[in-house]
Amino acid sequence: MTATAEFSKYINEGYTSKGESIILGGAILNGEAVADTLIKVPLKTLNRHGLIAGATGTGKTKTIQVFSEQLSSFGIPVLMMDIKGDFSGIAQEGEEKSFITERHTKINVPYSTASFPVELMSLSQQNGVRLRATISEFGPILFSRILDLNDTQAGVVSVIFKYCDDNKMPLLDLKDIKKVLNYITEEGKEEITENYGKISTSTTGIILRKIIELEQQGGDLFFGEKSFEIDDLMRIDENGKGYVNIIRLTDIQDKPKLFSTFMLSLLAEIYQQMPEKGDADQPELVIFIDEAHLIFNEASKALLDQIETIIKLIRSKGIGVYFVTQNPMDVPASVLAQLGLKIQHALRAFTANDRQAIRQTADNYPTSKYYKTEDELTSLGIGEAFVTALNEKGVPTPLAATMMRAPMSRMDVLTETEITEINSRSKLVRKYSEEIDRESAYEILAKKIEEANQQAEAQAEEETKAEEKKSSEPSTASVIGKSVAKVVTSATFIRGVFGVLSKLFRK
Repeated sequence: MTATAEFSKYINEGYTSKGESIILGGAILNGEAVADTLIKVPLKTLNRHGLIAGATGTGKTKTIQVFSEQLSSFGIPVLMMDIKGDFSGIAQEGEEKSFITERHTKINVPYSTASFPVELMSLSQQNGVRLRATISEFGPILFSRILDLNDTQAGVVSVIFKYCDDNKMPLLDLKDIKKVLNYITEEGKEEITENYGKISTSTTGIILRKIIELEQQGGDLFFGEKSFEIDDLMRIDENGKGYVNIIRLTDIQDKPKLFSTFMLSLLAEIYQQMPEKGDADQPELVIFIDEAHLIFNEASKALLDQIETIIKLIRSKGIGVYFVTQNPMDVPASVLAQLGLKIQHALRAFTANDRQAIRQTADNYPTSKYYKTEDELTSLGIGEAFVTALNEKGVPTPLAATMMRAPMSRMDVLTETEITEINSRSKLVRKYSEEIDRESAYEILAKKIEEANQQAEAQAEEETKAEEKKSSEPSTASVIGKSVAKVVTSATFIRGVFGVLSKLFRK
């Protein structure tokens, strides 16, 4: 048996599965693709999460596109957080070109063009389905972790949520919780102290500044109603294809706080609402988080702990989460350890730190007698990647340098006209386009404060009138004094009369 045949047998045995699987591409040996040696990932293991990494321009976006197309073809919905804005072409049919045909001939995989059902979504004011959530849906613990509060400050946030629950005041948006913070330190200070304990104004001041920071990063657009319903991510079109939900994030690259807030709230909401699936034949939803370093670079330790916990638990709900980044070292080791599928495109070594990162990256992959991983990481071509996955028994597959198959859809962005056309057909755009501002904590407290002010004004007015009336009427002492004076005067007059009469009688 030749070395190539031996290699082909080794790879095919390692990537054989009983159930359905997606085909990423064909294996490479000594820089050449080996025909009929396919790299396949079982659908059953796609809820074990993954990493797609590589330097700029090495083909990460096309890999995600290929991945998403095949998931959609199997009726599995996809959620893609698209920060660079170059993923939307999946909505349009691709074009067969000579270099694509040549690539697929080498790996012996038929090529055809296709388009896939797409929903375009936005956290801000870009065209698409508006994604929102309420403060109440976050809950005090998650909201405190997003704000990076200490235990004392988080305790105050818990008091705020409890107070609002007790008084039936919904916390919907940031102006609601800002209003409550102002109220409990001013007009409602005595009420809060009596029922929930004393709260330091310095603590509420810190919380308020943290909220303003989140607000400045676009939180005021994200928090509110109508809240997005998780079920709307799980839709299948009339042809049995899963929807590819693309969140357009091109305008929030400089707002990592908003990005991490949304991502964490979404994962938490999915985990809470989705039923347990156990070992299902395929995932319910696959999520791709592009530019994942934006989350981890800005995350506090508490937030990282929360992410790690959710990643560990959410796979039992049938959800796969895939982090996309340039350097795999951007992902914390505790999270990296939870990722079953790793697709590593080429890395570039320009500095000593780059070379050290490449050595660390190579150590994260299984050893192979066919590759010197550290060296080949810098020599992989565009559209090539190292791949290792989990087989159906949960055992890592052999490391394989892979020539990735080409996307069936357009490898370019949509035009504004095409985006408008997709949104005009979308039922979700119509469903979530309306902004709702129902009565919540802000309005209730504003009304309560206004009523208290009116009551105070009325009481002050009554007191003023009483004072005026009191000053216009003679006092009791004055009346008594005048009466006594009259009596004294009368007595003097009488004594005078009797004195004259007595003199006359003596005469």
